[in-house]
Amino acid sequence: MSFVGLSFFVGIVALTLFVTYIASKRTNSASEFYTAGGGLSGWQNGIAIAGDYLSAASFLGIAGAIALFGFDGFFYSIGYLVAYLVVLYIVAEPLRNLGRYTLADMITARFNQKKIRAAAAVSTLTIVLFYMIAQLVGAGALIQLLLGIDYWIAVLLVGIMMTIYVLWGGMAATSWVQIIKAVLLMVGTVIISFLVLWKFNFNLFGMFTEMKSATAHGEAYLHPGVKYTNGLDTISMMIALVLGTAGLPHILMRFFTVKDAKTARSSVVFATWIVGAFYILTIFLGFGAAAFVGSEKIIAANPAGNMAAPLLAQALGGDLLMSFVSAVAFATILAVVAGLVLSGASAFAHDLYGQIIKKGKATEKEQMNAARLASVGVSAFSILLALGAQTMNVAFLVSLAFCIAASANLPVIIYTIYWKNFNTTGALSAIITGLVTALVLVLLSPNVWATDGSHFFTGEAIFPLTNPAIISVPAGFIAGWIGTLVGARADLKKYAEVDVKANIGLK
Repeated sequence: MSFVGLSFFVGIVALTLFVTYIASKRTNSASEFYTAGGGLSGWQNGIAIAGDYLSAASFLGIAGAIALFGFDGFFYSIGYLVAYLVVLYIVAEPLRNLGRYTLADMITARFNQKKIRAAAAVSTLTIVLFYMIAQLVGAGALIQLLLGIDYWIAVLLVGIMMTIYVLWGGMAATSWVQIIKAVLLMVGTVIISFLVLWKFNFNLFGMFTEMKSATAHGEAYLHPGVKYTNGLDTISMMIALVLGTAGLPHILMRFFTVKDAKTARSSVVFATWIVGAFYILTIFLGFGAAAFVGSEKIIAANPAGNMAAPLLAQALGGDLLMSFVSAVAFATILAVVAGLVLSGASAFAHDLYGQIIKKGKATEKEQMNAARLASVGVSAFSILLALGAQTMNVAFLVSLAFCIAASANLPVIIYTIYWKNFNTTGALSAIITGLVTALVLVLLSPNVWATDGSHFFTGEAIFPLTNPAIISVPAGFIAGWIGTLVGARADLKKYAEVDVKANIGLK
């Protein structure tokens, strides 16, 4: 790497560490560690949400997927963007009004039982691990390409950095790292998109015409079916993407960093504009990489296509632009994994340790210590898993996390807020069934099994779909419904109380 490229990396790391140092001075309580004391404004939290959401899957994975598979890769952009409508209209305001630190807080506002909190915490930790693997795979591939170091060293480096952010800065540091990263990411994406358009003489119609012959797929490149030949599998993936965001713990946790539901709602509006603009621009990233880099070079750098965006930056702007874009991608990964570590640590320290083991009597110091120990544990376990997933596309890995979130978390969130007859048995059934069904079907799917020995196990996959959301999401909803029917009668008085709190924010 050139001196300029190294300077970009060092500069971003130094800036984020400085932010963490400043934030650490103000992180002295559990509230400040988990939610930055609820002191973020709507625009700050909106940009931070966008920074949390626009992960390595978005910048590296989607660009590579579009470059290699055309329209099929753009499915990810469509799903991720539409998902925010579910968050905005169904989840954001009630969640902020009912919760405190974690998703389990919102659910136990109606069902104050340890087993419900434990199930929600386990679901959160599972989703966090899947998402973390994707980010660390992207980080490892990026640093390996640029610095020429071994993949495992690159993953370990990122793991140490993300742990530092959370250990000392908590949510305040994580939020500002995400804000910085979101701004840099949009700047880099706009620059690359402008250069791609310039190469196509700023003619959108001409760009699409040229792409018909720019790849080995020919005109099929612009139509669905290059990668996803099974229509049922495509529908299943879209279900996961559209519904999964509303169940992602690290996104939901961000609504507790603002003072009220109105600010939470404005946060989603800000985030939606930023996220929408970015996903539209992924077309230019993918098309540009396909046209000016080529699939052979993309696959040679990384079999899953995760290095398409940095390689496109090099093709259009030389080593300088590649260094900047790669540094931004590095910042993207650091910001997202910090948020994931924090949400996982919160689920363990606040839900499992603070509320179940200590029965709500843990001191501020005990909660902080537990959260920091959990941060180290989540980071270490994620690093170990990421070392075995090097060849997997990060956008695909994230879609599996979305599937689990939509299957295990979304049913119980919607039922808790909107169904008066919903009860404890229904809540527990929805979480466990959605989680177990999604995990089992993933383990039996072509993601894990392959006849050529390229995956974790050799042999024919028992379950044919790569994403099981079309089965696991309905399973979660149906289990919640059946559990409610066979369980004890719901406390309608408690529901009336929760309904008022969810809608007007009365504590």
